[in-house]
Parts: sequence; C-alpha cells; structure tokens
Amino acid sequence: MAELTEDEMVAAFKALGHPTRLAILGWLKEPESFPPQDRPAAEVGVCLKHIQARAGVSQSTASQFMATLQRAGLVTCTRVGQWSHYRRNEGAIAALGQQVALNV
Repeated sequence: MAELTEDEMVAAFKALGHPTRLAILGWLKEPESFPPQDRPAAEVGVCLKHIQARAGVSQSTASQFMATLQRAGLVTCTRVGQWSHYRRNEGAIAALGQQVALNV
C-alpha cells in the first residue's frame, strides 16, 4: 500500500470533517441498502440521486459532498449516461487507516 503524503491525509480528514460526508462514506459500505437501480450498485456504485435522497439535501449539495470525497480520493465516480454513481475507494481508505496507525 502506498504511503500517503501529508497533504493527502489532510484532504481526507477535511473531507471526513463534515458529519454528512462521513455518514455518506459509511452508507456506501453497504451499497445494497440503497434502492434498486438500472445497473447493480456493486458494479457501478450508488447513483447520486439515492445518496441525495438519503442525506436529505439538494442535488447541488449532494454533488458538492461527493466532489469533496472524490478529490480526497475516498470515493470513485462512474458515469452511466447522465447519472453519476459513487463507490468507496477501499484501497485509499485502508491506506489512510494504516497511515494514521503508524504516524499519529
């Protein structure tokens, strides 16, 4: 597993510093808990509209939350037609946990 830079760690912690973004990352751990969609969530990720509905926020706020998590490397995005689907980046999450365990 690659070692994260200090800037990468700071970006990840900033992304997780908002309770809704932290909750979203937790929800994405169980993509099957979201409503069914055209393509399986395990394959392409969870559609932004389902994340938005669960979070109870506007579409633009949900998009901003996911963009922050994506910039921090904690989620990946797959486009399916006009829809954005998100899933956890398990490698990055594991690397962050390992880095914290070793350095903090």
